[in-house]
Amino acid sequence: MPGIPGLRAWWAERPPAAGSAVMATGIVSVALHLAGDETASLVFLWPACLAWVALAADFAVRLGWRRQRWLAEAESPGGLTAVAATAVLGTRFSALGRQTLAEALLALAVLLWPVLLFLVVRRWERRMPGAVFLCCVATQGLAVLAATLAAAEVAAWLAHAALVLFWLGLALYCLALPHFDRRRLSEGAGDHWIAGGALAISALAGAQLLSADSARLYLWNDDDRGVLRNVTVALLVLSLAWYVVLLVAEVARPRLRFDMQRWATVFPMGMTAAATLSVAAALEVGWLRDPGRVLAWVTVAAWLAVAAGAALDARSGISGRR
Repeated sequence: MPGIPGLRAWWAERPPAAGSAVMATGIVSVALHLAGDETASLVFLWPACLAWVALAADFAVRLGWRRQRWLAEAESPGGLTAVAATAVLGTRFSALGRQTLAEALLALAVLLWPVLLFLVVRRWERRMPGAVFLCCVATQGLAVLAATLAAAEVAAWLAHAALVLFWLGLALYCLALPHFDRRRLSEGAGDHWIAGGALAISALAGAQLLSADSARLYLWNDDDRGVLRNVTVALLVLSLAWYVVLLVAEVARPRLRFDMQRWATVFPMGMTAAATLSVAAALEVGWLRDPGRVLAWVTVAAWLAVAAGAALDARSGISGRR
């Protein structure tokens, strides 16, 4: 077929941050599930799975036969999208009752996480893009999946491991914050939204830890639960504040040209919706559900816009490389 060489050339040039498309699609599925829109959630789950399989195969090929390129891409902040995307899909499969598959994805993400985290963090420098916060996102993604599985499998050790990851993720956010270039708020191509998305996934992790507690597990005493509750609420408030700031920055300085990093805008939007809905359920705050559902469908609209831009960009890219 005449388009195959162009397709291969276009695929070979994709950036490591392409994994953010899987993250964005997966979290839309999670958010819609939490909102109670199960059919729409499954519609988004399948393309997320197909994209994950394609990127995972490419990841393995480069690790085995293109080691230098793999290392160069793994050292970029976008390399951590492999961990985050795997954790997001694992969380959704756990909600579907596929615990064995979710456990396998958790094991894979845990194997990748320390290696990629070390490679990325050692390359930190001043004035970095929003992708610098992926260290927090990947760590909190593991915490969310571990806490979700702890509740499903009644495994206290998984919940305690998730709690350690939760606090570590917050520490990594604090370490990454001084490296973030604030000018990206008005100039960034899309990944600057991760600054707020990292707090949103932290709030989601806190909510999942609270939800994992039960009479069968008795994970937290009253003091522990109080601290976790207060921190989770604070994280949700901060993530919503970031959402408003980032939205105002987009309106004040529109950036309408498509960029692959726009998937890193959709992910924080969906994560904020998922965190709002999860906190509403964990803390029994019913009035939060409606804002959470609105945020979920706003994210669907953003996903459709970015997907259309990505399709047009891919089409022109493939045509130009035939």
